[in-house]
Amino acid sequence: MTIPVHPAAPPDEAVTLPVHTPQVLVIGAGPAGLTAAERLARRLPGEVLVLDREQRPGGIPRHSDHTGYGLRDLRRVLRGPAYARLLADRATAAGAVLRTATTVTGWAGPRTVEITGPQGRARVTADAVVLATGARERPRSARLVPGDRPHGVLTTGQLQNLVHLHHQPVGERAVVVGAELVSYSAALTLREAGCRTALMVSSHPRPESYGLVNLAGRTVLNLPVARRAKVSRVIGKGRVEAVELTHLDTGARTRVACDTVVFTGDWIPDHELARLAGLTMDPASRAPLVDTALRTSAPGVFAAGNLLHPVDTADIAALDGAHVAAQVESWLRTGAGAPEGDGVRLLTEAPLRWIAPGLLHPGDPAPPRKRLSLWTDTFVAAPKVTARQDGRVLHRRTLPWPAAPGRVFRLPWSLVAEARPDAGPVTIGLD
Repeated sequence: MTIPVHPAAPPDEAVTLPVHTPQVLVIGAGPAGLTAAERLARRLPGEVLVLDREQRPGGIPRHSDHTGYGLRDLRRVLRGPAYARLLADRATAAGAVLRTATTVTGWAGPRTVEITGPQGRARVTADAVVLATGARERPRSARLVPGDRPHGVLTTGQLQNLVHLHHQPVGERAVVVGAELVSYSAALTLREAGCRTALMVSSHPRPESYGLVNLAGRTVLNLPVARRAKVSRVIGKGRVEAVELTHLDTGARTRVACDTVVFTGDWIPDHELARLAGLTMDPASRAPLVDTALRTSAPGVFAAGNLLHPVDTADIAALDGAHVAAQVESWLRTGAGAPEGDGVRLLTEAPLRWIAPGLLHPGDPAPPRKRLSLWTDTFVAAPKVTARQDGRVLHRRTLPWPAAPGRVFRLPWSLVAEARPDAGPVTIGLD
């Protein structure tokens, strides 16, 4: 595909941008976007165009060079870069057009965006748009960690870009802030770069990742974890020299020598385009509010992947892409939007922070994998979940898996499937 480029013009000269009109526009070439594009390209007569601002498609897995990808969606286990390449190859083989190094700069209509890239500026107008822009980690500045401003302070994404894509050195001794699944991914990357992880720091009483991962971290990687602690200051002139830890229960402070600090987790959706479009947002997750068909509040605009549930595993995001593809196809075939009415809002009570999808419409399909995704701020070993609507209990169930901070907590769709459309919101809490 070639989008014609308009010659450069003075700022005060009116410019008519060239317009490209695919049938479906997918914004984001991570696992969700690539899977949706592959499914749609196989089924639709028109063009499926995928845009991504990075140089190569694949999302986070392309620079996450360890195994564990593809189990749920591909029924095989791959390393991150191989998984990213395979998804991109499958989308291309299906007929989708992938255009990288291209940034969507804004909206020029309900399903029209303005883009800029190596070929210049243009507009893209599609019959349907899928937002699959993913999520990002909060950097140090967003976490308001005080201290000096030396080199050597990174997020996991920055670290993996440096090591796996640019083959740059990191340091010799690191402190990893967080003990989530992505935190162990950071530790593996540091190890590959020849940098020892001196300490992982978790604000929780126990590491946030899965039990087997925590066990491997202790026994195989020899990773000590400081629990109920936070990095309260970064120290160093020119290069990181140490961090100051504060114990959250006692207030005691400790200085830990290091030359690298990696802030991991604490995810936020990459939601700028959703906000610019004026979509209804979920104030709890800061993601677009969607129903179980992954429709947003704008007709013909859908959302999928870690934009909605920051952050889940890559294969779960990919299965979101497969789900949204079927819903986009239905929209294009029938032109029907969401059913009449506002729908039933799903809400959560503390310690649950957010839920996705957050809206029910009668007659809609079940959500991806027939699961609701939630986030908890407290560890509960055997959570008793209650769904209430208009003062009555819809369902109460004790689940055999824990609700744990730092990873998505899943609920069976059946807990809310019987909600009445005229009885107000459904609130989900832990008894």
